[in-house]
Amino acid sequence: MAETLMRFEPYKAKKGEEYMNAKQLAHFRKMLEAWKAELSQDIDTTLHSMQDEQTVFADPNDRATQESDMALELRNRDRERKLIKKINETIAKIDSGDYGYCESCGVEIGLERLQARPTATLCIDCKTLEEIRERQVAK
Repeated sequence: MAETLMRFEPYKAKKGEEYMNAKQLAHFRKMLEAWKAELSQDIDTTLHSMQDEQTVFADPNDRATQESDMALELRNRDRERKLIKKINETIAKIDSGDYGYCESCGVEIGLERLQARPTATLCIDCKTLEEIRERQVAK
C-alpha cells in the first residue's frame, strides 16, 4: 500500500480552492485505482505461484512449513481482497459525490488525512472517539 500511495504527489490545494472539486476527486480516484490494480496483481501472482509450487514433501516438517506459509499467504490475500472491496466502495463514493466527508458528522475529512488513507470514512475527531469506545469495550 505505502509504495503505491507514495508514488503519488500529495495534492496541494490552491488558496480558495473548493473542497473535493473535480481535480481533487480525479487525484484520489487515480490513487485508488492504482492501489486496487496493484493489489489485484499481487493476488493473481500469489495464486499462480501457489499453484505452481504445490510440492508434496515427504518430510512432515517441510510439509508443515509449506502449509503454514500458504495459510499466512492466504490470510494476507484475504485481507487484500477485503481492502479491494473497500476501495471499490470508496470509488463509488467519489461517483456519488459523498467522498471526503465524514460518515458520522458530515464535516470534511481533510486532504492530508485522505492522502495518507484514501479509504478513510471518518474525520480524525470521530475516528478518535471510535477508537476510545473500542478500547473501553475491550476492557
